[in-house]
Amino acid sequence: MKLWEKLVVPPGRRLHLAEWDPDDTSGHKKDAATEQALAQDIARLDELQYVMFADHRHALLVVLQAMDAGGKDGTIRHVMTGFNPQGCHVTAFKRPSAEEAEHDFLWRIHRAVPARGDIAIFNRSHYEDVLVARVRKLVPKEVWAGRYDHINRFEGLLGDSGVTVVKFFLHISKDEQKRRFEERLTDRTKQWKLAPEDFEDRKYWDGYVEAYEDALSRCSTDVAPWFVIPANKKWFRNLAVSHILVHALERLDLKFPKPSFDVSRVKLT
Repeated sequence: MKLWEKLVVPPGRRLHLAEWDPDDTSGHKKDAATEQALAQDIARLDELQYVMFADHRHALLVVLQAMDAGGKDGTIRHVMTGFNPQGCHVTAFKRPSAEEAEHDFLWRIHRAVPARGDIAIFNRSHYEDVLVARVRKLVPKEVWAGRYDHINRFEGLLGDSGVTVVKFFLHISKDEQKRRFEERLTDRTKQWKLAPEDFEDRKYWDGYVEAYEDALSRCSTDVAPWFVIPANKKWFRNLAVSHILVHALERLDLKFPKPSFDVSRVKLT
């Protein structure tokens, strides 16, 4: 079974994160072969991005969600490094601005969706509105409970418009999160990434697990599937994400368009 088949959340099936081991590596080992496989995937993503830009019928939207310290930044840094920045942009969705809060919750999201030929990476996303908004009780239940259907229809619209949506939940354990926080507390190059609310959110761990289970179960569709990536081991996280992205782009049957003129008749002097 290929990684994308093993890690995808089957549409219509209830997911329980306790059944997904964040230490699982699907038999892969941290060795030279794994490093080579990642390098090949990154090179292949560079090729596929170039063809997709030329083909100009499709776009790719990559959604990254995780508990705090789950590895979203690291995934972008180590997997997306092969993408040409001219056709790829990253949006980090934080607390809505005053202007954003005056619109529907998907308004700021839709503005960041990639154009045909481009790639967009969401560091957090519209799913925050059924995660933190739910757990922290920022909106009433009758508000966030209706957002799953809004999200599915929105992602369906993107699919109908040529946007391939690939969503990754980077799954770490509570113990691994603690270890990473402790590492950041003692590393001056990483202390800037911490905020008091990060530690406060650990008190809501079980609530976030429940919220993620609902989001992953209710919003994994054929058009926009969720993948649960065991992310305690960063090297496997990178390998799994790169494999799945290569598969997602290769299945689009991307092609170079024919030239707009007869190149055989050009005579250079």
